[in-house]
Amino acid sequence: MTDDVELHRLAVRRADMRLAFRSHLMAYVVVNAGLVAIYFMTSFGHYFWPIWPMLGWGIGLSAHAATVYMDGEGIRDRMIQEEIEKLRRTRG
Repeated sequence: MTDDVELHRLAVRRADMRLAFRSHLMAYVVVNAGLVAIYFMTSFGHYFWPIWPMLGWGIGLSAHAATVYMDGEGIRDRMIQEEIEKLRRTRG
């Protein structure tokens, strides 16, 4: 495989990861805005219960962001390369 083809494949994969994160973020914003709206319409002034789904989902969203923007792809690629090298050594 040529370097240009490999770079294109990697660029497509990274762009797909960023788009998936953006979709996840938009779903988070829309759903939690809806929950806050329900809170304001039904129990404003009482216990702010939407905080729990916001925090729970926010942890997952943060993990997704870390994978996409903190070189999670690079870590995965390095691990794959290490496994390929191990397999070559054991077969060769």
